[in-house]
Parts: sequence; C-alpha cells; structure tokens
Amino acid sequence: MRERPSARLLITTPKRRVLLFRFVHRTGVLAGKVYWATPGGGVKHGETFADAAIRELREETGIRVARVSAPVGRREVPLLLADGERVLAVEQYFVVNTDTESVSRHGWTAEEMEVMADHQWWSREELSITTETIYPEGLIEMLDEAGVFGA
Repeated sequence: MRERPSARLLITTPKRRVLLFRFVHRTGVLAGKVYWATPGGGVKHGETFADAAIRELREETGIRVARVSAPVGRREVPLLLADGERVLAVEQYFVVNTDTESVSRHGWTAEEMEVMADHQWWSREELSITTETIYPEGLIEMLDEAGVFGA
C-alpha cells in the first residue's frame, strides 16, 4: 500500500474554536459519505510537512502565515481516496492560531468545490456532544494535548 504523506491543520481562534470542513461525497467510490474533518492535504514532491501545511492553509482558507507550529500530532491510517485507491495516510498535525473566522474558497480545486460543502468553527463542548462523524478520531484529545482548549 502506497504511503500518502499529508499535513493537517488545527486552526484555532482566541475564542478557542477550531475549524472543520464538512465533506459530502455524492458520486464515486465515496458516494454517501458525509463527515467533518480538519483542513489539509497531501505533501507535494520536494515539500516538507510544514511547507505543505502553510500551502494548504492558504489554499483552503485564504489565511496567510509564514510559519506553523511544530507538529503536535501524527497519525497513520488506511484511507480510501476518491479515485478508489487505498493508501496509508501518514498525517502530521500543525496548530495555526488566527484572529479571523473568515474563510475564502478562492484557492479551492474543482474537487474541493465539489465535496467541501460547508465549514464551521467548533468549540470543545460542541465537539464533545456532536453525533456527526469527525476526523481525525480523537480530535478533542489531540487539541487538549496541544493546549488549544486551555491548559
């Protein structure tokens, strides 16, 4: 199984809310799948995880920063891609603090426009009581360990 490195973003505000995107797959092998997930994406050839995090942040949200945190989490999980390929997702998570809750779709690809249906800034309480599917599993614990929801 091919490894697919990706950078994932834990984007937070001073109100201690974290950004998640709602993915709705209407066609293909993932048709019917609906879930919320952190922004982020694949690491391109020659990029570091941190470089990919900065690029994905800009492309998926319009937020521009020069640096991201050191990785605060890592996960390896089998993943089915939209094209049907099964890969081992090797994910590193980075915290980005922002003072805006404004998100721009300007840098989205056609595929992102098709499947990323919505976004929401979530509090710890909202995450803890939702019945929605949230990725990554263990997101609250990862955010707690990173100090996002307080000490």
